[in-house]
Amino acid sequence: MNTLFKIVIAITICLLVGFFSRHFQTEALTNWYPSLKKPPLTPSNILFPIAWSLIYITMGISIALVISDTTSHPIVISLFIIQLLVNFLWSLVFFYLKSHVLGFIDIIILIILIISYMIVTWPIHIWSSLLFVPYLLWVLFASYLNGYILINN
Repeated sequence: MNTLFKIVIAITICLLVGFFSRHFQTEALTNWYPSLKKPPLTPSNILFPIAWSLIYITMGISIALVISDTTSHPIVISLFIIQLLVNFLWSLVFFYLKSHVLGFIDIIILIILIISYMIVTWPIHIWSSLLFVPYLLWVLFASYLNGYILINN
């Protein structure tokens, strides 16, 4: 299987995770989230799907580069899958369960997993690690939003 095909498959999987997590957000985005006290730096709602789509694309490219490496990397692949699952769970706990506390705990775990992934991929494929920088920055920003909502609601 060539690298381009692996990239397309990996991006598709990541985008599907985002698509399915959106299912758990729909009702809350309409009825619950607008009523929350949000921080001053809260971006427009239109920015979130755009940012996440770009991030899921970079995530897919990142893991595809690792998979395309000639050496097997089961720990890295497992770490990627776990962080993707924790990413998905955030939408579930924050929007579906409407839990600011569980959302914040989840996002802290996600930050740790993202940084861990970046560290373990660095020696394998530097670009694989660097492709996670936008993801890390966005999740750090999301933790600010989540933390503000936790404290002020």
